[in-house]
Amino acid sequence: MKREDFIFTIGYSGDTALVDGRAKKEYSKLSLDQLIEKGLWRAAFCLALYDDSQEGMLKVVQGYNEKSGASLETVHDMKRMLGIFEVPEEISKVKVL
Repeated sequence: MKREDFIFTIGYSGDTALVDGRAKKEYSKLSLDQLIEKGLWRAAFCLALYDDSQEGMLKVVQGYNEKSGASLETVHDMKRMLGIFEVPEEISKVKVL
């Protein structure tokens, strides 16, 4: 699965990732910091997760806590909140919506 597809995936159907085409087109060139600045928390977290960047994931958690007033303590808390735990390996197709 390509990085940009994972970042903007909104769901799965079997072995197919369902990707938000509009968001991908508009925001796929943004950096982690730019995604955080725009409040695109899910996309920012997915970017850091795909890159396996613990530092990036922590940055998203901290930014989210600051902006929302939440008190997430760990990366795992953010994973649970978003329902995103890993990049799925079994995905073989992508459908852009």
